[in-house]
Amino acid sequence: MVVSGLKLRQMNEADRHAVGFVGFAAWRSGEAFDDSYLDPDVIERVSSEFESFAKSPTGDVVVAEMEGVIAGWGACDVAPHHISDLWVDPNWQGKGIGKALILHFLDRMRAQGLPLATIDTHARNRAAIGLYERCGFEIVWRGMEWSDIMKVELEKVKLERRLSP
Repeated sequence: MVVSGLKLRQMNEADRHAVGFVGFAAWRSGEAFDDSYLDPDVIERVSSEFESFAKSPTGDVVVAEMEGVIAGWGACDVAPHHISDLWVDPNWQGKGIGKALILHFLDRMRAQGLPLATIDTHARNRAAIGLYERCGFEIVWRGMEWSDIMKVELEKVKLERRLSP
């Protein structure tokens, strides 16, 4: 699906507030919620982390702009082959923005000659897992992982996609 009017570009200073807002809104709207996500301390930590990340991003952060607003964003901030973040504003979900961001990062990885792309998410985030699988990723690991931000154990899946034979 080609998203009409979508513009992908590097995040800039003017995007910082919107990036934090979109990330937190997308996290709050996720379907993978369990009781730990309702804890006010967890909610505050996650909100603060999105705000901090937006103020001082590391790595490659790309925003998806629709109709002059930030509709989503993605990042590769841990390693060049790992998509560390993919967040789409709940009002724009299901319109191909997440897929466009993933394909953008995969194209960059191929151009860098990277043989493998990785991404991970909560094991119950069916929408994200479905998107990643439609983009050619396969689940290679499922298990419990500590979240330094949330300060809880989360059931996660790690996915990989080969970029070269």
